[in-house]
Amino acid sequence: MVLNILVPVSGIIALLFALYLAFSVLKKSKGTPQMQEISNAIRIGAMAYMKRQYKTVSIVAIILTVILWFATGAPTAVGFVIGAVASALAGYLGMNVSVRANVRTAEAAKKGLKEALSIAVKGGAVTGMAIVGLGLLSVAGLYYIYRDPTLIIGAGFGASLISLFARVGGGIYTKAADVGADLVGKIEKGIPEDDPRNPAVIADNVGDNVGDCAGMGADLFETYVVSMIAAMLLGMSLGENGILLPMFLGAAGIFASIVGVLSIRLGKNNNIWSALSKGVFITTIIATLIFYFIVQNIFGTLEIFYASLAGLFLTVGIWYITEYYTSKDKKPVLEIAKASQTGAGTNIISGLAVGLKSTAVPILLIIIAIYWAHHFAGIYGIAIATMAMLSVTSMIVTLDSYGPITDNAGGIAEMSNLNKKVRSVTDQLDAVGNTTKAVTKGFAISSAALAALSLFAAFAGEAGIKMLNLLNSNVVIGLFIGGSLPFIFSALLMGAVGRAAFSMVTEVRRQFKQIKGIMTRKAKPDYARCVDISTQAALKEMILPGLLAVISPIAVGFILGPEALGGLLAGSIVTGLLMALFLANAGAAWDNAKKYIEDGNLGGKGSQAHKAAVVGDTVGDPSKDTAGPALNALIKVLNTISIIFAGMFVLYTLL
Repeated sequence: MVLNILVPVSGIIALLFALYLAFSVLKKSKGTPQMQEISNAIRIGAMAYMKRQYKTVSIVAIILTVILWFATGAPTAVGFVIGAVASALAGYLGMNVSVRANVRTAEAAKKGLKEALSIAVKGGAVTGMAIVGLGLLSVAGLYYIYRDPTLIIGAGFGASLISLFARVGGGIYTKAADVGADLVGKIEKGIPEDDPRNPAVIADNVGDNVGDCAGMGADLFETYVVSMIAAMLLGMSLGENGILLPMFLGAAGIFASIVGVLSIRLGKNNNIWSALSKGVFITTIIATLIFYFIVQNIFGTLEIFYASLAGLFLTVGIWYITEYYTSKDKKPVLEIAKASQTGAGTNIISGLAVGLKSTAVPILLIIIAIYWAHHFAGIYGIAIATMAMLSVTSMIVTLDSYGPITDNAGGIAEMSNLNKKVRSVTDQLDAVGNTTKAVTKGFAISSAALAALSLFAAFAGEAGIKMLNLLNSNVVIGLFIGGSLPFIFSALLMGAVGRAAFSMVTEVRRQFKQIKGIMTRKAKPDYARCVDISTQAALKEMILPGLLAVISPIAVGFILGPEALGGLLAGSIVTGLLMALFLANAGAAWDNAKKYIEDGNLGGKGSQAHKAAVVGDTVGDPSKDTAGPALNALIKVLNTISIIFAGMFVLYTLL
């Protein structure tokens, strides 16, 4: 059958295309020796952190592999290792190119916007293609070996573990550096964000990569893998075709995304956002056409195809609504900027209001998508809608990784004292990068919610739960525990960023005070010390939130039983989704309100409004880049672990 060949071939094509893009980026000029020195410092810091993070996580992974081997059998343990290794490899390979694409983007900016945009997009696409290629090959390979979706759920747990630590650790790292750089550099010293005199500037640029590139990559790799496995589990009732369809949709998305990436080009108006949006829409349209052919060929009817359209509808809807709430030329962000004129207090109040309001329409879109998909194909339809949405993952990750590449390019241009024309090009790229990062977070959160519903349905099937009774006290207890977990988890992360930022601020202040000549450019700051502070804080602080996610469902499952655990999962999905949307959108809106003022509006840089906006952005940083995105990983880890141990919970309850 032609479609059976499509899956492994498409995975290999994705990796080959990633390799082609990597070579096309790496052959470009790296710029002046000074530019290369700065880029190398960022690259070395990022790769050193990744190695230390993986070394720490590998200890946890080895322990869990042994537990899974004896508790659930070899297939689950093997799948766990493959999922974890593939996730780590995808993030590592992608970030390795991203930290090299930054200086090449800055150098290309000397030639103009078109050349710089091309390198930034290609650099980001390496991560996107590596993620879907490795994800599809991992799931397909395990299924072709075991021929049973219940035996490959371990791969989802492995991907979830890496995602959780990558999101948590990377988020803590990047925001400790960012907050420290902003509070001392911008507010106390009045110097630009990427000024080489700021001791935290290299750590800040490293953080962009480990937080947004590696962190988002691991997040969407996990969602991609666990959603595919959940859909395969739910498709078992439809026979072999129901199991294979999710993989076919993933394969189709790869071809659609390749065309989408290649179609990103500037038009006559040089509108970067329009060029990137065109890539997304072309990818979505091509995916829709391929889905039609596949579903018609397999099932002979179109009900499941109609269900898949719900996922693509949600992708486009989330793209527009997130852009509205976070773009610096839209009303919500302008309201926050205006409120900054009366101080930090009104800035924060306005930002909180925008973040809270921003949850309403996305929730409505998700409700419509769920109803739509379920109407045509039941629970399986929701899983297929999720997989259809995630079929464009490589394009979404491309746009997310574009953000840190262009951000770093701007930093390199600033620190290398390149002329204003070059800096103007990198500023234009970076300004759009802020919005692409916000939009991709909206996509990740929404797809995580649909994925969690699919996983929840798979758990209910494994545990033999047909209905949760809210009159059952254990179910209600589980519901409250699950509802509270996103709040406790977020509190741990926000506190971790606060403590790490405190150490960073103290160190930056010390250097300005003790190293004479930094401000006059006669002395060089100790960048390595700030990088080390962020690294140590991230590795230390990521352990407790990770343990909370792993232990909570196991404890509730064994102590209160499967139905209570079902309540926990339901509660965590609802509050986790709302919290993630609120934190991510509020943080992005605060960030772009600051950018709007820095563009020369409302008094510009150095004004009271600007200082207030910097404070608001400081609050928003851990919201949008640490706690908010990490909630995606939390709710999926809770569900994945629950599926793996569902049989044991049922057996223990009967004893």
